[in-house]
Amino acid sequence: MTARTARSPALPALRGVRAVVFDTDGVVTDSARVHAAAWKAASDAFLEGLPGSPQRPFDEVDDYLRHVDGRSRRDGAASFLASRGLPPEARVVEALAADKDRRFTARLREQGAEAFPGTVRLLRALRDAGVPLAAASASRHARELLERAGVLDLFAALVDGVEAARLDLPGKPDPALFLEAARRLGEPPGRCAVVEDALAGVEAGHRGGFALVVGVDRTATPATATALARHGADVVVQDLAELLDDAGPPPPSGTAGPRAAPVPPDPAQAADRPEGPRRPAGGEGGGESGGGTPRAMSGGGPV
Repeated sequence: MTARTARSPALPALRGVRAVVFDTDGVVTDSARVHAAAWKAASDAFLEGLPGSPQRPFDEVDDYLRHVDGRSRRDGAASFLASRGLPPEARVVEALAADKDRRFTARLREQGAEAFPGTVRLLRALRDAGVPLAAASASRHARELLERAGVLDLFAALVDGVEAARLDLPGKPDPALFLEAARRLGEPPGRCAVVEDALAGVEAGHRGGFALVVGVDRTATPATATALARHGADVVVQDLAELLDDAGPPPPSGTAGPRAAPVPPDPAQAADRPEGPRRPAGGEGGGESGGGTPRAMSGGGPV
């Protein structure tokens, strides 16, 4: 029995997958709060400088989750401007995105960001079981964040914002970022899981035909869990330690509780669930492998 076919330390939902792709901000590291604060500061400063009636300030929960979480800075800036009825002109988008990045970098150097303990437990358990792991993020700061949090060496591959720009990969909810991460691990998406906290991210996992899409709801609210399910999450958890055997059994599907459980979409909103490739039974197939050998991260710069 090889390491990859050995019994996984995780709950049955993860035992059928051969590799796992993790988003970073809000999933591996607590940097989502730093991103949200930087977006609020930059967006509010921009809105306050507009003539006419005052605009509604940036909301660090609702606006962050709906418009910028999981997206590149430019895509996030354009989405936020459109939400306020403002034309996303290239010059304005670039200025807002640049201001957000300056504020984020300053806050990161001041506050830092740590890895979530439950996520680290799951990462180490999967690595010890021989399951290859990748980190995939639209952020150009992903490598720095993972290094600062002391978890970069747990990943066999990293596809960050620098790589996405080099490869001209479209942003989420397009699945290109996750598909590239799966390719580097040497597994088709139909044998991989995606772990995400952003609505655009779980939708990308669903569209990409991944065997399992795990949504992470750090807000611990029914509305967010339902939204994650509606956008493509198969399972929603509040902490990734819930996916470990020693976290205990999950409650019945659809019940509230601290354990991992599938969250059924609202039937009235079922039509809004994004379409994606049909997932084969048992997580088999579903995509092309980019070769059989995982490509590890190289040193000396972003992969």
